[in-house]
Amino acid sequence: MSRIGNKPVALPGGVKVTVADGAVNVEGPKGKLSRTVPPRITVAVADGKVTVSRQSNISTDRALHGLMRAVIANMVKGVVEGYKKELEIVGVGFKAQVQGTKLTMNLGFSHQVVFNAPEGIKIEAPKPTFVVITGIDKEKVGEIAAEIRSVYPPEPYKGKGVRYSGEQVRKKVGKAQATTK
Repeated sequence: MSRIGNKPVALPGGVKVTVADGAVNVEGPKGKLSRTVPPRITVAVADGKVTVSRQSNISTDRALHGLMRAVIANMVKGVVEGYKKELEIVGVGFKAQVQGTKLTMNLGFSHQVVFNAPEGIKIEAPKPTFVVITGIDKEKVGEIAAEIRSVYPPEPYKGKGVRYSGEQVRKKVGKAQATTK
């Protein structure tokens, strides 16, 4: 039994959810999101709540039941509040700047790394070593943050690289100097 899947998703004021043609459409103050629903999962909207149910008790249906409920809850939260990921850039001379929808980063390579923000995602750099990614789609915001981080993930010896805000990087001890007689 899916405990998450059985919980109804409460709809705050100003959010409209419609189910049509095998897709869930969520519309709110920040925008619109749409997601297709697997054929064995049923979504119903009633009394300001969204309920998700499944056809049978096989393992794939149980997994999709909880997943779809969580996805719909994230869509509702996204159109009301939005999502935000923060990245820190650590390293001497490492910096980022935003020009329009392009994020340009100097990360110690022989070239600048240019990253174009997709539609629906806003990238800001309030400080040269701090990048903020915002949007209404939790999946897209997380994916873009992961792509930016993957350009230069934090290395374990000096801690240089791009990391999530608040991420702890466990540092390793470098080589010990050998003494010769």
